[in-house]
Amino acid sequence: MIFINRKLVSEMEKSEIILLSDTGVAEDALNHALLESLNDKGVLRKVLLVPPDMTRMHSGAGQITASYYHILQSYCQVDIMPALGTHAPMTVKEIREFFGPDIPLERFLYHDWRNDVVSIGEVPGSVMSMFSEGLIDNPVEISINYHLLDPSYDLIISIGQVVPHEVVGMANYSKNILVGCGGTDVINQSHILGAVYGMERIMGRDHSPVRKLFDYAEINFLQRLKIMYVLTVTTQKNNQVNIHGLFIGRNRMLFEKAVRLSQQVNLNVVATPLKKVVVYLDEREFKSTWLGNKAIYRTRMAIADDGELLVLAPGVCKFGEDEGNDQLIRKYGYIGRQKVLGLYTVQDDLKNNLSVAAHLIHGSSDGRFKITYAVAQLSKQEVEAVGFGYMDLASAYERYNPSEMVEGFNTLPDGEEIFYISNPALGLWSVEVDSNSD
Repeated sequence: MIFINRKLVSEMEKSEIILLSDTGVAEDALNHALLESLNDKGVLRKVLLVPPDMTRMHSGAGQITASYYHILQSYCQVDIMPALGTHAPMTVKEIREFFGPDIPLERFLYHDWRNDVVSIGEVPGSVMSMFSEGLIDNPVEISINYHLLDPSYDLIISIGQVVPHEVVGMANYSKNILVGCGGTDVINQSHILGAVYGMERIMGRDHSPVRKLFDYAEINFLQRLKIMYVLTVTTQKNNQVNIHGLFIGRNRMLFEKAVRLSQQVNLNVVATPLKKVVVYLDEREFKSTWLGNKAIYRTRMAIADDGELLVLAPGVCKFGEDEGNDQLIRKYGYIGRQKVLGLYTVQDDLKNNLSVAAHLIHGSSDGRFKITYAVAQLSKQEVEAVGFGYMDLASAYERYNPSEMVEGFNTLPDGEEIFYISNPALGLWSVEVDSNSD
């Protein structure tokens, strides 16, 4: 990976804060920046923190959320609503592990993407057609969690990580609000928009069709909300999360700066296509293929035709995070782009759950390379029924032990060469990456 070669700097301009470090922002500098970010916000009596959930455990957002809570709780009410999107609610164990042991549980709010949302506007079909280059012309209802519209909140602090993403191109900024705290239509329509347009055309780039949708909603529907975005760019080394960039403010230019930094530290180029890739999924973070398929999304542009992807997934015990989504994945399986494109416009269950249709497109290699899941909590029959190869996890560990492999290329005792990735969520791997930020 390429790190920016720069000393820690602090830049204050128009109520914006930027911290950059090639080795990782120090804790005292981080806390000082968070404190500074509140100085011009007036009297704060009630604040809503909107961090990601445990599926972004290497974002630095848990630490930042806890710091904001401890700064603010002495003089105002602080509520925390994890931006779950379609994910399962956080358990008490996950809350404690991600946010620390001492934030009262009653301060946490739960986002239900199916029931807890209010419509705030609609993106016209003509605009969607323009964004999608004519591929989709459905209007999109923008709905968000009702807590975000509570006028008693003096400030909403949206916290999250900018990193390559399979649906929007580069994650976070307004995505945290519109999808993380969004309703069914914006989630479904944004996901199918990205899938139909093609994830290989999107990942690692800023101005994707889905990002244009979110920008439209930010400008036209979210401006009245008192949102401050807190964006991180991170890497992981030796189980240590390093925050290389912290960007605080509202202006989109901050997001663009974060995108450029992420493109430097999170994009990984290999010289030739990889014949075999082994990806490990931390069981604390990945409990479903809905999440675990990041192993597929983030490596697909680096894997050779007729290559193989082996996913070591000790925590994966289901396919969808949501029970309804799980049932649809089991029904249709990861059957390939063309088959899903032929089904989602005629099958009512897929028409009504477009994010699942998109997920099924994303999760298939379209026969280009083999995908094998090594699991302990799903049966061989279940895994093969959705279109993946199966391997017993214990058997996989005997040959591909994460504790005995290093990041990147490894040669096993019998001479087999594999490329190992310990956390697919923190990067994008490709044989060739377009350096154009668009």
